[in-house]
Amino acid sequence: MADALAPKPTSWREQVLEVKSAPDEVPAMYTRLAPVYEAWARATESRARRRVLELASVQPGEDVLEVAAGTGVQLVRLAQASESGRTVGVEPSTGMLRQARRRLEDAGLDRRVELIEASALDLPLPAGGFDLVVNSYMLDLLPRDEIPRALSEFKRVLRPGGRLVLSNMTIGERRSHRIWDWAYARGVVLTANCRGVLAEPVLGELGFVDVRRDYLAQMLFPTEIVTARKEDT
Repeated sequence: MADALAPKPTSWREQVLEVKSAPDEVPAMYTRLAPVYEAWARATESRARRRVLELASVQPGEDVLEVAAGTGVQLVRLAQASESGRTVGVEPSTGMLRQARRRLEDAGLDRRVELIEASALDLPLPAGGFDLVVNSYMLDLLPRDEIPRALSEFKRVLRPGGRLVLSNMTIGERRSHRIWDWAYARGVVLTANCRGVLAEPVLGELGFVDVRRDYLAQMLFPTEIVTARKEDT
């Protein structure tokens, strides 16, 4: 009865846990994890990656930016799809950048794809330069107040009508999918500082259009895949 009478959350901020590690600690954390990260990603993120690439629907000649490019697995596929377009990856972790560079070299793409060490909160890129921005499993590392800031940066670098494709750890829709946030709330961090977030309402607040959300879970790990578009001018 108490649960039934409890007030319902009225905003995404009330539903999302606050992050535990400060943003300036995260790049070093992921540098340590970089050599083994793909083992985790194959177990929990591979289905989401396939769906992201499908929804991105990159066309030859498009200019593509991936923010938080990680080990470069998705970046390679985006660059291969874009062909004659510009492809840029931004990543703040030096260890992840090393992995991405190695992967690009192995794919013969190291001279065509630009890698930049930078924060998503202050992208060193001009406004309106990209047809597509892709970002995966990064918003779930940011403090609540910095999620809108990052998404505003994505909007800034998109061209009018440009597309955004996000994948994030999200709030589980089944009880078994909520085990990660249950542990996180109690100080047991099993997900390298990730916790469930909700991007869809933030995109609406920022004026993105055609916002759509998919939900999936792999190994009980819940992911949202959210697409949106910058309004035409």
